[in-house]
Amino acid sequence: MKPLILKGVRPYGEGDPTDVLIRDGVIAAIGSVDDEGARIVDGGGAVLLPGFVDLHTHLREPGREDTETIATGSAAAALGGYTAVFAMANTDPVADNEVVVTHVARRGREVGLVDVHPVGAVTVGLEGVKLAELGTMAKAGVRVFSDDGHCVHDPLIMRRALEYSKALDVVIAQHAEEPRLTVGAQAHEGEQASRLGLQGWPASAEESIVARDCLLARHAGARLHVCHVSTTGTADVLRWAKARGTEVSAEVTPHHLLLTDERLATYDPVNKVNPPLRTAADVEVLRRALAEGVIDCVATDHAPHAVQDKDCEWSAARPGMLGLQTALSIVVETMVRTGLLDWRGVARVMSERPAGIAGLADQGRPIEVGEPANLTLVDPDATWTVRGAEFASIAANTPFEGMELPGVVVATVLRGRVTALGGRIAE
Repeated sequence: MKPLILKGVRPYGEGDPTDVLIRDGVIAAIGSVDDEGARIVDGGGAVLLPGFVDLHTHLREPGREDTETIATGSAAAALGGYTAVFAMANTDPVADNEVVVTHVARRGREVGLVDVHPVGAVTVGLEGVKLAELGTMAKAGVRVFSDDGHCVHDPLIMRRALEYSKALDVVIAQHAEEPRLTVGAQAHEGEQASRLGLQGWPASAEESIVARDCLLARHAGARLHVCHVSTTGTADVLRWAKARGTEVSAEVTPHHLLLTDERLATYDPVNKVNPPLRTAADVEVLRRALAEGVIDCVATDHAPHAVQDKDCEWSAARPGMLGLQTALSIVVETMVRTGLLDWRGVARVMSERPAGIAGLADQGRPIEVGEPANLTLVDPDATWTVRGAEFASIAANTPFEGMELPGVVVATVLRGRVTALGGRIAE
């Protein structure tokens, strides 16, 4: 592989533009560099960040290749600035055994655009009844386990999962939703749901599970990760638990940082998601909790769906939104432009913390000589208009259609190899 020079870039958006030389997949020099025969990418003063890591991606393979594949999802991730993604277990068949997780990892390596890490199911078939083969999947390299899409609602099963996870040194990621409180629920329980005649989804359905699991994790001495935090009360519980030394981390999605339940007024199913869009007050709390570190990171919950699963009446529509190619821009809009995060903060919530939570030794590393060259180059001043039909994903179910958003990914580099450049997958 030829050496690579990123010319005229600003690490973390700081200082004057400089050059970064990458050789053999590692940052070899920063400053005045010269390497004849190197490939040159002109940064034009763009911001250089560690490559993004997504703890929550639905790649749909195996089983629903009509909506996404590991190849198309990897392309979307690379174009969005990601160098590693975690593929959730709710595939068909479910990733609840060594065979399926090994297949997902192998396909990710074959595609080679991002590091694809399979997430193993906590319970067999995501049914919440019997623990899956956590030990054999951990031996196969799985570091994160989740029944996402379903809550591990039985406290005894969750306790056992946490106890096993401590012994295996892995993370249990919980979809926090008490199912008995959300039967038939269609929208956040509040003024908008009442006005629209939609059955309410109470915030307490999320908050009660998070509180329970924080107590269980503390008792087991295990690591708990909370998926897609969406309410003020959950942020309060996380703050309380962390103050008491509980090993709990949490993620927030880009759409929960920007969109509110007021979007539901049109009954457009593109806005249907699990957990549901909440209130403007919740959005404000989530942004500040992310800035403060109460919520650790941003995760996309990238959820592609076929046209027939979204272009239908609200009650029949599947929940979920695309997120990989818009995540950075939403973070810029909600966190950078508001002054809540600088570019080092963006690196923290989109790269460093998710890599640390998952235990990735070669991702989310500092931009320093000798470190792995997993990098993302961002033009902070450029804007672009969202067109779902132009995404790399097979699906096009984005709630941001037609929006003009700030922040453009100029290039993505995986171990010294350019995977995306100028809005296209690199040759």
